[in-house]
Amino acid sequence: MWYNLDMMRIVFPEYENEVVKEGIRLAKEKLDFEAVKAVSFDDALDRLKCDEVDAMVAGIDLTTRDVILGCRDTLGVKGKTFSSCFYFEKAGEIPFILADAGVTKEADVERLFDIVMQTYETALKLLDEEPRIAMLSFSTKGSARDASIDKINEVIAKVHEMYSEVKIDGEMQLDAAVNSRVAAKKLPDSEVAGRANVLIVPDLNSGNILYKAIEQFGGYIAAGPILQGFHKPVSDLSRGSTMEDVKLVIECMGRLLR
Repeated sequence: MWYNLDMMRIVFPEYENEVVKEGIRLAKEKLDFEAVKAVSFDDALDRLKCDEVDAMVAGIDLTTRDVILGCRDTLGVKGKTFSSCFYFEKAGEIPFILADAGVTKEADVERLFDIVMQTYETALKLLDEEPRIAMLSFSTKGSARDASIDKINEVIAKVHEMYSEVKIDGEMQLDAAVNSRVAAKKLPDSEVAGRANVLIVPDLNSGNILYKAIEQFGGYIAAGPILQGFHKPVSDLSRGSTMEDVKLVIECMGRLLR
């Protein structure tokens, strides 16, 4: 699915990577707009800061650290926390979002809460369905005891208290989150289990491994990391991104500007 991005300009930092160059060419053909252009990373950040452009896709030849520090120092952070998410798409399957699999090594309660809410706001724009958030763990609803589970429960309680409209549940294992048969057995009363379209991982280790597994074994196209918490939409491409990944990121940037 492609969107009309006539009112948006995306800046591609210019690197010698044929995937990006090909992605730009195909984006122009598919999206029918002329404002996709390649400039340096620093120039892109300056244009974003001065409102000359609307969003940026970077990272094909930069580390995540380089992109994040540039965005933090030039664009600034809206609140205390910045994070990231991945948007996954596959023909015949319902899209979903995973966070944080690109930035936060291990979040405390406050930061995990911010990740949940930032990802919820992203999901409202990227998903066609209402966000249903599953807090992933090695445990499902008290089947084990661990400090990470206590943290998840604190976050869920805080979300329920402050934003009662947000559908969130956990802690739960991945199969309980996305498999209706497993969910019916383990969490029969949950409005999220078996139907989750937003997955929140407990740390960067599990998140990054899961993201790569979904992409490499599951055959999904991954858009991201999409950075969250900055004043402008920015995507930090994986350095292993394919042409399809680049095209999907462009599409996501368009939705985030709606």
